[in-house]
Amino acid sequence: MANPSAPVSGEKGPITHVIFDMDGLLLDTEKFYTEVQEIILARYNKAFDWSLKAKMMGKKAIESARIFVEETGISDSLSAEDFLVEREAMLQNLFPTSDLMPGASRLIKHLHAKGIPIAVATGSHKRHFGLKTQRHGELFSLMHHIVLGDDPEVKQGKPSPDVFLAAARRFEGGPVDPMKILVFEDAPAGVLAAKTAGMSAVMVPDPRLDSSHHETADQVLSSLLDFNPSYWGLPPFEGVES
Repeated sequence: MANPSAPVSGEKGPITHVIFDMDGLLLDTEKFYTEVQEIILARYNKAFDWSLKAKMMGKKAIESARIFVEETGISDSLSAEDFLVEREAMLQNLFPTSDLMPGASRLIKHLHAKGIPIAVATGSHKRHFGLKTQRHGELFSLMHHIVLGDDPEVKQGKPSPDVFLAAARRFEGGPVDPMKILVFEDAPAGVLAAKTAGMSAVMVPDPRLDSSHHETADQVLSSLLDFNPSYWGLPPFEGVES
């Protein structure tokens, strides 16, 4: 766990822009995927575990679906495509109930108020994004832009850097130098994508995720509430409540 008050190493450029992942980082939606996948696997007398979850997190739907059916050994009984159709029907009802993760609102409002350009880069496609953010439109409207998984510029999902590079290009005066961008992620694939893009990454992992996945991140926090903007040269909080 990085010391939140430690100085940033000299090689880091000053952070001027911030990009957020969405699922499991800003919105508590990862639990819905877990719940639905456990239900599907139970039919085959198989259990869903966090080593499999770690491989699927943050990736485009079809990519994570292939991992799911192959790793669990059910691909002969259920194709990746059929799995997505079945999962979709269940998720549609769950997504509109999405809650914000602790500290998400506070951090977004703070950065926006201080004039720090912020964006979202997510593997979620347009339809899912609409359902997930249904109750949180005001907060997401503070983003300079949002890059979705089905964006034509995103040829490959995370851990490919495509979505973060697309986000860097769309800031005003872009592309922004990756060294000046801080990415917030919860998924191993997302952290790797950010680092491959040349950006700094703060990881806020689920506590059930094996700690071996923490190594790639520049900083690991247990919650967005623990983030200290000053560590990255960003304007400090001024007693803002979440």
